[in-house]
Amino acid sequence: MLRIAIPNKGSLSETAAEMLREAGYAGRRDPRALTVADPLNDVEFFYLRPRDIATYVGSGALDVGITGRDLLLDSRSPAAEIASLDFGDSTFRFAGPANRFTSLSDLEGVRVATSYPGLVEDFLAKHGVTAKLVSLDGAVESAVKLGVADAVADVVSTGSTLRAQGLEIFGPVILESSAVLIGARPDVPGLSTLHRRLQGVLVARQYVMMDYDLPAELVEAAAAVTPGLESPTVSPLRDKEWVAVRVMVKRAGMNRIMDQLYDLGARAILVSPIHAARL
Repeated sequence: MLRIAIPNKGSLSETAAEMLREAGYAGRRDPRALTVADPLNDVEFFYLRPRDIATYVGSGALDVGITGRDLLLDSRSPAAEIASLDFGDSTFRFAGPANRFTSLSDLEGVRVATSYPGLVEDFLAKHGVTAKLVSLDGAVESAVKLGVADAVADVVSTGSTLRAQGLEIFGPVILESSAVLIGARPDVPGLSTLHRRLQGVLVARQYVMMDYDLPAELVEAAAAVTPGLESPTVSPLRDKEWVAVRVMVKRAGMNRIMDQLYDLGARAILVSPIHAARL
């Protein structure tokens, strides 16, 4: 039975659970439940603190898990990233008092507050910088004002929270993070099925199915607009001068594509969601 670690709370928890449901796995009904068995799919889920998941998977106690790339690297676990799951995006940057720091080398010997000491230490070491790391459990943007640190390393979205504390971003990006599927052994039974199902969910979210009718003489021109993954499906209609076309297109660009097809001469252009896929 494949043993899978899932975040029990936090920003990754809900989306990870939803993704697994879409992939056909059972979820927990009681939010307090720590484990859920899914014998139909030969898996068992363990709901853990996101920060602990890489440690459990790396030790071999569990087979695979879903966590953040940032948490994986910070843990220094032997577990490895198998695939990105395209949610939970975040960016890590350095920040300090305005006009005090301009480059990474300015951090040499100073105090840097962070909730990700392993990640930040490894990044600084890679660039030949030695700083005095101050490990905090959260709200690191207050560390400079309270005199605990000289600079911070934290997740940045708009930077407004940092600016409110009199801090400005400097230096290179530490890490672009997102939710990832991790494992310690690539040959675990059931892992390939889980990976394939999750990839199917990602495809279903990113693509839609588009159907349209088109004068037969315009098929090649339409195929340039909607080439599909391999090739569009083209079927004859009762009117031999027309054909029906079915093709997968990116959800993000579907309205622009519909406009292009209509201008080309296509009619009865319909879009349908994809609930599951295997490519």
